[in-house]
Amino acid sequence: MDFIASLSNILFYKAQPKINWYVLGGYGVMLADVDVDALNEQGSAYNYSSIDFGRKKKDIRKDLKDFYDRKYEQNAPNQGNRVQIGRKDENQLLRHALNVGTGIAFKVSKRFNIGVEEKITLPFDDYLDGYTAGAYDKSNDFFSYTSVRLNFNLGNSSKRVEPLWWVNPLDFAYNELNSPRRMKLPAPVLPDADGDGVTDQFDREPNTPAGAPVDSHGVAKDTDGDGVPDYKDKQLITPTYCQPVDADGVGKCPDPECCNNIKKTDCASLMFPSVSFKGSSTKVSSENEAILSSVANTLRSNPSCNILVTGHAGAKGKKGGVDLSSRRVDAVIDYLADKQGIDRGRFIKQNTPGDAGTVDLNPAN
Repeated sequence: MDFIASLSNILFYKAQPKINWYVLGGYGVMLADVDVDALNEQGSAYNYSSIDFGRKKKDIRKDLKDFYDRKYEQNAPNQGNRVQIGRKDENQLLRHALNVGTGIAFKVSKRFNIGVEEKITLPFDDYLDGYTAGAYDKSNDFFSYTSVRLNFNLGNSSKRVEPLWWVNPLDFAYNELNSPRRMKLPAPVLPDADGDGVTDQFDREPNTPAGAPVDSHGVAKDTDGDGVPDYKDKQLITPTYCQPVDADGVGKCPDPECCNNIKKTDCASLMFPSVSFKGSSTKVSSENEAILSSVANTLRSNPSCNILVTGHAGAKGKKGGVDLSSRRVDAVIDYLADKQGIDRGRFIKQNTPGDAGTVDLNPAN
């Protein structure tokens, strides 16, 4: 009786192993009848004087092979432990034995595989071959053999699975997790009461108004850190020295001490940058926000100066270009008025031919 341990299941990354490597160990009872060719045809002991033992071993073996008559007429020597089991020579060994071995099988199909196995039997006896190595040599005899095995799996495949050593034990669980067929998984429920994209279980500010920009924790953004969230802030970027701000997020920048007594610059000498738009966009980009914040500071320092906001409809002044230009002009004015707190009455709008991608800002007469 041998116990077999398959080692192929350590290859967990393979759904269906093609090779099964196994080891075996077990217990057996061995019966052996050992006889020797000790006497010649005349019934007397062999006389080896005619054999030249000074030659090569292969030559000695050949001479001995021809020398013996192969009658095996005499029981092998024993140490008093051979028992009678009904055979004619009454010279049998009855021995416990240990079996060890290893093998490898190659899967051809679910029904058939080919294997090679090496098995060793250890009977714990030095007289298995009728010869002892001597009192000073404690080694025992053993025998081994190699076999080629043709293995067939029997049974109805619709009712029987193939031997489990051909099945990855985790394959079923992996398949169920990847594509459940037997498990019923509930649909995930991730409520988001304020619709800001952050689920309620992680939302630190669960009542932000619709459309209000929030951070990864669901808290309304406050870009300039003035305490007024961006969705309420009419002056999105308020310099620190202009804070604190009012309820609309608009700050009051103090006049520099060095310039309190300096005559204000004449409006006609003021210089303003242009605002660029990409493609057909009418939205003020983050880069333009910084430019318009600088324009707003200049206008606050010169409250008597108005500004001419000029859009360009392109070289030919097409109807579609005029509409796009007008919306860009309105976007610039809306940002300066709503986000920076500049009075709308200080702006004068116009559209002219020119670079359709820009809106120019100039002091007005």
